[in-house]
Amino acid sequence: MKAAQVLECRDLPLPEPGPGQVRVRMLYSPVNPSDLLTVRGNYGILPKLPGTPGFEGCGIVEKSGGGFYGKILLGRRVCVLNRVGGNWRDHVVLNAMEAFPFVPKGVPDEQMACLFVNPATAWIMTREVLRPRAGEWLLQTAAGSALGKMVIRLGKRFGFKTINVVRRPDTAAEIAKYSPDVIIDTSKEDLEERVEDITGGKGVPFAIDAVGGETGSKVFRCLGSRGRMLVYGALAADQSMQITSRRLILGSKTIEGFWLSDWVKSKSPLRMLRLLRKVGGLIKEGLLRTDVAAVYNLDQIKEAVQAAETPGRQGKVLLKMDAT
Repeated sequence: MKAAQVLECRDLPLPEPGPGQVRVRMLYSPVNPSDLLTVRGNYGILPKLPGTPGFEGCGIVEKSGGGFYGKILLGRRVCVLNRVGGNWRDHVVLNAMEAFPFVPKGVPDEQMACLFVNPATAWIMTREVLRPRAGEWLLQTAAGSALGKMVIRLGKRFGFKTINVVRRPDTAAEIAKYSPDVIIDTSKEDLEERVEDITGGKGVPFAIDAVGGETGSKVFRCLGSRGRMLVYGALAADQSMQITSRRLILGSKTIEGFWLSDWVKSKSPLRMLRLLRKVGGLIKEGLLRTDVAAVYNLDQIKEAVQAAETPGRQGKVLLKMDAT
């Protein structure tokens, strides 16, 4: 199913914040794979229908429903992390604790709208969960995605080496601009054979996978002894991963899921504040910047989603809200 087929804009009454809530006048919200999976009914959190997608974005807090923190936020530009979705609208009401103002000055609205889902995930998976050391290999699928490019840049900064898996020659050409250590185009090369050749048959110690299915199964077979694999996406949601017990046991390999929402729930507000400041600073620096392919007005939602679903698209599609 094409997500654009079930989307339309509607005029709704201006929402009013309740106790502990704020109303945010939205500026921008990206079209992320998690949003599209939600529209198709394949994501872990699904709204009550009719519903509004959109997990992240940025805007201005224009009204508080009460509470000390909500009053502090009035008039401030905030990163909106809406855990239940709903940011693809002009005005959003949400828990005040899901609106984060602590982003360094100088970060553009377009970048602030994309601050969390990709930049934070790239940072957390590589620097706080797996922690590859300088010189160690990390294999990633969907390397041409916004997150994939961030992982390449993080590897350059911290010294770990990346093997970047893509499925199209044009995507391989695009990420070559970032000077990754290795690119594997599976339309021309066998993933497992290339990894065996690159690592001298030892396999990789770390892998992150956004695809699952047959591709994820091959990535798992590329792990070396005590190799660790994080699965953070399900682009091939219609396929099952095939992992044998024997391969899992030999070499004491591990495979685990990573869901940003669950990770966030386990962290204190202070930890989240530090994370957002860190990620915001790296965005301002350019290390975790998001390449923007196109910006659409909210009433162009069908065109925006069609653009986001286009194979080989380079850069993020953003929605721009027009509320005044």
